[in-house]
Amino acid sequence: MRTRIKELRARYDYTQEDLARKVGVRRETIHFIEKGNYNPSLKLAHKIAEILKTSIDELFIFDDI
Repeated sequence: MRTRIKELRARYDYTQEDLARKVGVRRETIHFIEKGNYNPSLKLAHKIAEILKTSIDELFIFDDI
């Protein structure tokens, strides 16, 4: 799974730390999600999408579907 988190963070000038604080996780969690090393829970994916004003479908790209 790939994500557009980094691209969308840039749109709002958010650092990984900023986004992490807004969704209630550590910066490393955002880093691992962006690198594709961690699949977030649906709840966390929803929070990230909400903060970045997008949908989960637009935020995450599923290669194996």
